[in-house]
Amino acid sequence: MAKDLPTSLVYARSRPIFGSFAYYALKFLGVEIPRSVPIGPGFELAHGGVGVVVHSNAKIGARVKIYPGVTIGRADIYRPATESKFEGVIIEDDVILAPGAKILGEVGILRIGRGSVIGANAVLLESTGTGEVWVGMPARCVGKRQGWLDE
Repeated sequence: MAKDLPTSLVYARSRPIFGSFAYYALKFLGVEIPRSVPIGPGFELAHGGVGVVVHSNAKIGARVKIYPGVTIGRADIYRPATESKFEGVIIEDDVILAPGAKILGEVGILRIGRGSVIGANAVLLESTGTGEVWVGMPARCVGKRQGWLDE
């Protein structure tokens, strides 16, 4: 069950009649998540998600938490979309994208592994493994997420 209005609108985007209204209501609130983006259960758009922008070729798993200012998209925006080798971004389950994180793919599919955390204002340019913590510009792996899984 969605916790707040912005998160409720994210799920409502997929409804046949109300979906367009929900999409434009999100845009009015400062959130750009195209209707083509599938989102798993338990998604949370923290603090209203102001400034969140998601590419139409993204897929978002279950229990993903996205904070304000997150961008998910192409790194090669200087090229026409028809010339880009970018295919999309897959965000697996239980991922946390901290405020201001930028997830930018250039070639193929960029995958954020299950349970990974991308730190505040990090610029992620490559795929991550499971349960990794990435920070910095460009982002680098600084360790594993603690207390997430009993591995």
